[in-house]
Amino acid sequence: MAPGSFRFEGFSLDVRDRQLKRDDAPVELNARYLDALALLVSEQGRLVSKDRFLGEVWRGVPVTDEALTQCIRTLRRQLGDDAVRPRFIETVPKHGYRFIATVERVEAAPAPASVAAAAEAPAFWRRFGLLGAAGMAGGGAAGVLIGLFYGFGGASQPLQPGMGEISVLLVFVCLSLVLGLIAGGGVGFGVAAGFMPGRPWQWSVIGGAAGGLLTGAVGKLIGLDAFNLLFGQSPGNITGAAEGALIGAAVGLGAWLGSRGPRRFELRRGLLAGGLAGAAAGVAIPLFGGRMLGGSLDLLARRFPSSRLQLDQIGGLFGESGFGPVSQAVTGGVEGLLFGSCLVGAMILARRRIPA
Repeated sequence: MAPGSFRFEGFSLDVRDRQLKRDDAPVELNARYLDALALLVSEQGRLVSKDRFLGEVWRGVPVTDEALTQCIRTLRRQLGDDAVRPRFIETVPKHGYRFIATVERVEAAPAPASVAAAAEAPAFWRRFGLLGAAGMAGGGAAGVLIGLFYGFGGASQPLQPGMGEISVLLVFVCLSLVLGLIAGGGVGFGVAAGFMPGRPWQWSVIGGAAGGLLTGAVGKLIGLDAFNLLFGQSPGNITGAAEGALIGAAVGLGAWLGSRGPRRFELRRGLLAGGLAGAAAGVAIPLFGGRMLGGSLDLLARRFPSSRLQLDQIGGLFGESGFGPVSQAVTGGVEGLLFGSCLVGAMILARRRIPA
């Protein structure tokens, strides 16, 4: 919609200053409805389709047809219009709406680009920070669940109430929590950079992949250096940049898929889409020679045989003598499912706190 000022039948609409007045008296409209009126007025005499309202007013945020209907109903009430005998907004059934009053455009000097950028920057960074932090929290929640999964299934002996076995479980949970927070932060902030209104789905995927790649690369480098420093040897080819990029891209795709459709189903759709996309990536990584957390833990157990960490019993559930390819694929799918669903679900909950 074009910025500027418009006059029509006693009303003045200043798009840049975000004001609608009737005979110099302010008319109350929320930001979304004012954008809808500005779009109608700027296209005076021309049909504005429902798709265009959704793209330019709601900026890709999924809403129902009822939301647009309520918007038009409110505009008519504030303008003193009648749907049966319209003076301002005419309904074109099944297509959209048309502004039919005579409009006078009042040109104004454009605001400096620096001023416009300064106004938009705080809102962008608030949204980016909130969504990224939610992704980190979701990654941490997934880490706790994954830690419990390996803690109960990967100890060398069945856990007993004794303090030693509880300590083993706590170590698993704490380790996975830290890794989940780091991975969730990298992927979450990457997805948040692209998960903005009006941006195509590729941005979420690219952002998630970039965040996962960076986090995986740095994490692998630090992990290998730490083992070399402490023990004089490294566990080998643990999970790293490639695995992080694939999981991040899957989560970005899941986040975008979760945002499509009616908003009242957004959370469950996001949990499902994020979980399935993450699970698919988690299964694919071991099949193509990579390693998820389970595969990396198995490398550690084999490099340090005296440790209490043994994943062979998980492999036994799938008829394998050790933690073989089937076990790695299945556990990788579980890890991806938990990580994707928790991270996307947390980001969707955070989006609900952002003003529409």
